[in-house]
Amino acid sequence: MNKVDMASFEQEVLKSELPVVVDFYADWCGPCKRMEPVLEKVSHAFDGKVKVVKLNSDENQDLSQKYQVRGLPTLIVFRGGQEVDRKLGGQNEQDLHKLMTAATA
Repeated sequence: MNKVDMASFEQEVLKSELPVVVDFYADWCGPCKRMEPVLEKVSHAFDGKVKVVKLNSDENQDLSQKYQVRGLPTLIVFRGGQEVDRKLGGQNEQDLHKLMTAATA
């Protein structure tokens, strides 16, 4: 999973041809750390169909504010540069699978 920041967000997320799941996280966030290996695993199943990127909320507060991220982790699905779905809090493998399946629909 690639990391994105203010400089790469537009190109990697908003201009992506594929749907993009952005994982808004922080290094101090326990649920973020627990979800990371599960997100990594599920993202491999959707390789070539959905792009998954991580965005450090603490280091990119402007983007966190722009997308009204109120808690971590927050997963936001973008398609064609627009937010189409959002999940707040740690997600299990089944939930992540559903989220990515919906992103490709």
